[in-house]
Amino acid sequence: MSHSTHPRLVITGAGAITNLGLTAASTWEAMRAGRSGISAIEGQEFSTFPGRWGVEIGGQIKNFEVGKFIDFRESKRMDRFSQFGLAAAIEAVGHSGIDFSKEDPERCGVIVGSGIGGIETIEVGENLLREKGPDRVSPFTVPKLMANAAAGNISIRFGLQGPASTHATACASSGHAIGDAMHVLRRGEADVMVVGGAEAAIGPICVAAFAAMKALSTRNGDPTRASRPFDAERDGFVLAEGAAMFVLETEEHARKRGANILCEMVGYANSCDAYHITAPDERGRGAARSMRWALRDAGLNASQIDYINAHGTSTPLGDKAEVEAVLSIFGDHIRRSAGGKAMMSSTKSMHGHCLGASGAVEMVACMHAVRDGIIAPTINLEKPDEGFDVDLVPHHARERKIKYAMNNTFGFGGHNCSLIVGRYE
Repeated sequence: MSHSTHPRLVITGAGAITNLGLTAASTWEAMRAGRSGISAIEGQEFSTFPGRWGVEIGGQIKNFEVGKFIDFRESKRMDRFSQFGLAAAIEAVGHSGIDFSKEDPERCGVIVGSGIGGIETIEVGENLLREKGPDRVSPFTVPKLMANAAAGNISIRFGLQGPASTHATACASSGHAIGDAMHVLRRGEADVMVVGGAEAAIGPICVAAFAAMKALSTRNGDPTRASRPFDAERDGFVLAEGAAMFVLETEEHARKRGANILCEMVGYANSCDAYHITAPDERGRGAARSMRWALRDAGLNASQIDYINAHGTSTPLGDKAEVEAVLSIFGDHIRRSAGGKAMMSSTKSMHGHCLGASGAVEMVACMHAVRDGIIAPTINLEKPDEGFDVDLVPHHARERKIKYAMNNTFGFGGHNCSLIVGRYE
């Protein structure tokens, strides 16, 4: 149990749509096996552009048949990111066993994170406007492109009338969504929250824009080895899409309805670097503050954290700043040369960078770490960069009993988010 004085909060259901699998269970199985979901980007919208794309790989979801999850007519009124979010929420709600028709709808809410929102809809609308004129732009354009569309569609599907919002803090978005839901439940404003993140930004404008920033890996000939967090030869992140959603509720409510409790959410904090709009503070001071405050929120010491799911995007600056931040907070507890017991890995080595959905997708790994006692690996870590004195769990999953795990996500704008999940006992 957490040493915090807050009411206990628990996760009772999980759902995911990722390039590793179309369920939370299959996503976790791929993470555990160290499989990569990175491949060559497909799509007519890319083939119609002249010239060579500098980046030709991504964490695209290629086997998503929306009709298996959502009524086809309903799905046509949603952007791809909302489809992912709703599909993941449907799985999470089913997994939790909750029947929202028997709950007080005003005590149930939803918070979703998305850094980009309906960018596909914006691109389609812009092309129609230019090619065929304003009268051909769909009346569904605005309700599809809104960043809050996923949260709205989830609330409509399940009749959730309580607190509802959307976070758009770049790569920290879904982490902030989960943390905000924790605050809602702690304040007694709701009993149940559907929380997570959704992103679908693999389109021409986002690929071109991130490539123009030199943020993306150009290892086009070797997709599965392109995302290599903490490796000396990393050359940028791999853009990915996906969603993960969870049913988060008070322990009291979960126990009353006889729910199967998967894990406990015990800590959350966020901070800002106040340094640069895209580059991290080079010493990781903002990230360190986020971790320190999350520990304080949970009532834990650094020595009680057994595993950290790193933001670990595979960018030269970001990975370095993160390791420095982690070492500044955890010291010898995680320093490999000192025999540190804590471990850190980046599952982005497998699924790539899901932008605003990252924190939620990576919560799947954290939940299973404390529940199953298995740490997902950092694949492609062939030569750790100099000074990265941390056990980064290279290549293969590790079995270890885990009590507490930290989930870090850091985003453009200097936004930092740290969540702490615990084994439910």
